[in-house]
Amino acid sequence: MALRFDITLPRGLSVPPSSKHYSSPRFPLISMPSRLGEAVQEKSVSVVLLAGGKGTRMGANMPKQYLPLLGQPIALYSFYTFSKMSEVKEIIVVCDPSYRDVFEDASKDIKVGIKFALPGKERQDSVFSGFQEIDGSSELVCVHDSARPLVTSGDVRKVFQDAWVNGAAVLGVPVKATIKEADKDSFVVKTLDRKTLWEMQTPQVIKPELLRAGFELVNRDGLEVTDDVSIVEHLKQPVFITEGSYTNIKVTTPDDLLLAERILNMDVAVPA
Repeated sequence: MALRFDITLPRGLSVPPSSKHYSSPRFPLISMPSRLGEAVQEKSVSVVLLAGGKGTRMGANMPKQYLPLLGQPIALYSFYTFSKMSEVKEIIVVCDPSYRDVFEDASKDIKVGIKFALPGKERQDSVFSGFQEIDGSSELVCVHDSARPLVTSGDVRKVFQDAWVNGAAVLGVPVKATIKEADKDSFVVKTLDRKTLWEMQTPQVIKPELLRAGFELVNRDGLEVTDDVSIVEHLKQPVFITEGSYTNIKVTTPDDLLLAERILNMDVAVPA
């Protein structure tokens, strides 16, 4: 069942009437004040931490983000990283109520606000649920998968800054492998030029007015998106790719968990 979003669009942006030929929407570019040379302000970012996934590929008796990684739940690694950043005002944890105590216990020693939101059926529903809880004065919304425990504060600050300047930014890394496009019968159609290909990560950071307008479009046209900046892409707005780190892996399988342990043991992850 589609969620109902009651959203007020920013001045100057309107959603055109629905059309079967929506590939060429008529969205004007949202006017963004120049932020070149400006730093992201303290307490200006709301983090939406997605921790409601099921993680069935792990084959465990609990969602993957709550499995122990060197004795600590996976989800708490990025939770602590964000909580120590001066730019972060609040963390909205999107999780099943039965796991709230994991974050409530951890929040006793941190100095940012903590809120909770319920997960939705799809990722975009969970993001919207968290988005509804953000502080109205926040200037950036940062969406992060809690199953990515090794993101560094240095990379987070870079993507904050790029979103501050451009309106939307996402961490990514250049694709290393050769990527081929195949047909439905598994025959190669063509080899893609990997020099133009990037693997997307999180955080994905967006200005609230862009995300708000994007959700209006998603709701109206029944669109499904697999990541957060895709919402902005549907608005035909620019999204900047901030080069991140290959160690910012998503823990999805038992092999990923072992790799994360090795990275932490090598002291490659979150630097002081």
